[in-house]
Amino acid sequence: MNLQNSETGQPKNVRLAAVQMVSTPRVEENLQTAGLLIAEAVAQGADVVALPEYFPIMGLRDGDKFALREADGHGPIQDFLAQTARQHGIWLVGGSLPLTASVPDKVLNSSLVYNPQGERAARYDKIHLFGFQKGGERYNEGATIEAGRQPVAFATPFGRVGLSICYDMRFPELYRRLGVVDLLVIPAAFTETTGRAHWEILLRARAIENQCYVLAIAQGGRHENGRETHGNSMLIDPWGEILARRNKGAGVVIGDLDHAWIAEVRASLPALGHRVM
Repeated sequence: MNLQNSETGQPKNVRLAAVQMVSTPRVEENLQTAGLLIAEAVAQGADVVALPEYFPIMGLRDGDKFALREADGHGPIQDFLAQTARQHGIWLVGGSLPLTASVPDKVLNSSLVYNPQGERAARYDKIHLFGFQKGGERYNEGATIEAGRQPVAFATPFGRVGLSICYDMRFPELYRRLGVVDLLVIPAAFTETTGRAHWEILLRARAIENQCYVLAIAQGGRHENGRETHGNSMLIDPWGEILARRNKGAGVVIGDLDHAWIAEVRASLPALGHRVM
């Protein structure tokens, strides 16, 4: 896959796909579903495909992910991602999956990226851990997840890409530390309560203030553990316009990253160059 213009050496436009899922407690079933949806995205011309947070498992209990955690670089979920990227010749962002942490009673919530040769190109460990309590709804990720420490952005033939996961999107200072990027990839499993209130507005703000495309990939529906996730996977352009969206249920959101439009937005409103801190 050649994603650079041979005449100018500049990145070419690229087709992006978000794979929305309603993951179950069964890993094999989720991998099969992911594989079918990735193939559907590729059939529509996708060069870059991204999966949602916890795509391989939405357990019945928080502790279910411990039994499935993988050592960094080894395991059936990581093998699936590498093989699928290589099979289709795509860049594949593996949403997030549980990796072994430095302490025995926690996991890392990690997003892994594979290039078209099936080689790992980047890893990001979720930094900001979600906590929420309202009525009978309560979440405390810090009880089972070890926080990451390092922001991650990486270079590709189609531009510079920044990574984050779900709750991270509430912290704009994280994205400033990534520097100038062409694309932010944000896998998530937003709750219906917080998603209905804040999902779209936060995503559009991140696109506008960073003058880049945002690909947001969600879990979207009622899960077997009773949790309802918000869905609304979407692709947003640097002006904050939503180019494509899927409300609920498994499926594919697809659209194009246009470098000329990024350049036009940044030239007409050079906010990135106006920063003083």
